[in-house]
Amino acid sequence: IRLTLRTNARIAGLTFLVYIAAGIISMIMFGPATSGETMAAKLASMAGHQTTVSINILLNLIMSFSALTLGVTLWALTREQDPHLSMLGMACRFVEGVLGAISIQGLLALNWLATATGPNVPDASSASALGAYLLRNDVALSATFFAAGSTIFTFLLLRGRLIPNILAWIGVV
Repeated sequence: IRLTLRTNARIAGLTFLVYIAAGIISMIMFGPATSGETMAAKLASMAGHQTTVSINILLNLIMSFSALTLGVTLWALTREQDPHLSMLGMACRFVEGVLGAISIQGLLALNWLATATGPNVPDASSASALGAYLLRNDVALSATFFAAGSTIFTFLLLRGRLIPNILAWIGVV
């Protein structure tokens, strides 16, 4: 099956909307699920919000697939403008998607830590240290690849006049 430019554009547009919605919902939901002054309180909060944590894991998976889908569809739309820059943009979105998928393992480990019972439960100081490590804010690396890929694709969309100029300039800025 060969997708047309119009189909790729529609898939990219829909994927952008899904990506943005999943990201916003994830941020809104995960904050209260990890609220608390101490790490023990944060883990207890997570244990009490199991559904929210599970939904957040699913939303992160959706965002990872969205980044990969955007990389491929935007590459298909912009490869005629500059194949090398377009490939670099796709690679940036690919790395962003992979980093997002890798972060899911940390969320699963954090979920286990918050709900662990029985003989395998770590002591309080170990749980606190591991929880602090798993809850660290390390989105800067993924965000860097997101920003680079988005800037490249926006530049190519602007150069090729593939979207209205005002939208492309907003993306570049």
